[in-house]
Amino acid sequence: MDNRTVLLDRALELLAARGYDAVGVQEIAAAAEVTKPTLYHYFGSKRGLLDTLLAERFAPLHTDLCTAAAYQGDLPLNLYQVAGVYFDFARENGQFYGLLMTVRHAPPHSEAYQAALHLERRQIAVLESLFTQALPHMEGRHHRYALTFLGMINVYITLAVGGDIALDHEVQHQAVHQFMYGVFS
Repeated sequence: MDNRTVLLDRALELLAARGYDAVGVQEIAAAAEVTKPTLYHYFGSKRGLLDTLLAERFAPLHTDLCTAAAYQGDLPLNLYQVAGVYFDFARENGQFYGLLMTVRHAPPHSEAYQAALHLERRQIAVLESLFTQALPHMEGRHHRYALTFLGMINVYITLAVGGDIALDHEVQHQAVHQFMYGVFS
């Protein structure tokens, strides 16, 4: 494995375990068995390393999300597929998804929060587009629907990481059903 890949892998392990602010570049470089100048050569800074890590590891999720959210006349089916994309990604990339959730809940003016903000906005934009196409008459509600659906998905994933639930097809179906039909369903 090349130094760049090893740096990204060790950074993911450390940042997911302890958080962005608790890990320094020296520790990441040491874990990757390279020097700090090597880290700076590839990424320029700790923030550059985080930006690269988030961008590269997020790309497959975004691609799959766009595919699942391509509206074809059946909103419940699209939402089921979207939930499946998130659940599958979280199962296969739990460490990264945990890091993504952690940096999104960092203080708003922190480097970590700022690094991840655009990724959440991209997800919301995809979901908002789905709701706009599926429910054109719901003027002004599309953004709230996107926020609510993504928030619900992230809660399910958080519960799964904690061992409280399994991200299986039954939970996927129940989550979408609950979202579509509300409390009285």
